[in-house]
Amino acid sequence: MAKTKAGGDAWRLMFTLLMEGEARGRLGGCASELKISPGMLKSLFHLQPGDGVAMRDLSEHWKVDASWVTSLVDALEERGLAERRAHPTDRRVKMVALTDKGVRMKEEALQYMYAPPSAVEVLTAAEQVQLRDLLQKMADADPRLSELNRRERERQASRRQKVPREATA
Repeated sequence: MAKTKAGGDAWRLMFTLLMEGEARGRLGGCASELKISPGMLKSLFHLQPGDGVAMRDLSEHWKVDASWVTSLVDALEERGLAERRAHPTDRRVKMVALTDKGVRMKEEALQYMYAPPSAVEVLTAAEQVQLRDLLQKMADADPRLSELNRRERERQASRRQKVPREATA
């Protein structure tokens, strides 16, 4: 499909809502409430429990110097939010993964960040569904997000399988 003026206008409005609207400053407010730095909060969003992610991959993903990642991981470890682990096959590589405490803080932060701004209330319920579906369609088409979305769906499916049947009834 072709790019249109309406598509450009819609993107500009989404960008403006995020950067200048009610949600502006939400990341800093969330970090302050959790008593961590914005960089640490962004790290929590990127990390998962389990095997973890290679620290050099974080450096490449964020396009920052490895020493900056080291300082972030040090700070997360000091607060018990993440831990370094050995790579399963390459002892030269350090992995970093969320601890249980880090998972809980990430969930709390995501609840804070995902709370919709009051501007959403001007839309009817049907319009909110339509907006959600259109944004999901865009997210599914984004090459970077499509892989993240696939992994998140797999994690959610895995969590659902681990929940005892009586807990879901």
